[in-house]
Amino acid sequence: MGIPAVGQAPSGLERGVANVDQSLLIHQARTLRDMHKGSGPLLLPNAWDVATAQAVAGAGFPVIATTSLAVAASLGFPDTDTMPADVAFAAIARIARSVDLPVTADIEAGYQLPAAKLVERLLDAGAVGCNLEDTDHHGPGVLVPVERQVARIRSVREASEAAGVPLVINARVDAFLHDSGEPRSLLPEAVQRARAYIEAGADCVYPIFLSDPATIEAFVQAVQAPVNILLRPDGPDRQTLARLGVARISMGAGLFRASMTEIGRVLEALRADS
Repeated sequence: MGIPAVGQAPSGLERGVANVDQSLLIHQARTLRDMHKGSGPLLLPNAWDVATAQAVAGAGFPVIATTSLAVAASLGFPDTDTMPADVAFAAIARIARSVDLPVTADIEAGYQLPAAKLVERLLDAGAVGCNLEDTDHHGPGVLVPVERQVARIRSVREASEAAGVPLVINARVDAFLHDSGEPRSLLPEAVQRARAYIEAGADCVYPIFLSDPATIEAFVQAVQAPVNILLRPDGPDRQTLARLGVARISMGAGLFRASMTEIGRVLEALRADS
């Protein structure tokens, strides 16, 4: 069975549950959820295509997580929840078919798909987890109103239960992404959103761009649920994040940016030698 071309949605058989054993998806989803409860944080070097997914798997990491920024950039789209859903899920399907590991997909805000269709597309692609962000890409606000995002997460959870696969939902909390103010001043809203998302059915919350150690610790203690932190060059290292109680560490677009930096270095050297 061939891999769909870029921009081409998988055919019904290629993306349908006939091609992905539901019992395997259930097992992978449960495995992924359990990894958030281990003795140390789950480390995710985020991939964006088959080659990088296989590199992550080959290095011994137990999960493949995608990065929407790099997936979008590699396919010619901005990271603004505007990539066509067929393109996004074809990329996820190619990655999932290339590895024998649980795949959790960064799907931005869900590409404006209804919850039931979103879950169907994720499972058809072979993903058992997802990131859902609360940035308001298509409305007048900076963040989606908390009540609307709660309803969105609850609907995704209900659709996942109806499908019979316990999809692992990583709910992004973007309060620290859009506001450069003092982290402590943003903490109350971030905690309120995180608690609401967990109550609605999220398995983990992701206050992206939160890097102040004291505020991370306060957030973890206030939420009392698995917390995902972005590993940043200017933030705490992995050992510190583990001491702070973080359950999951993502590299986000870190690998992609490192790759592009190295490509730029090689190209510059080639040009200098020519």
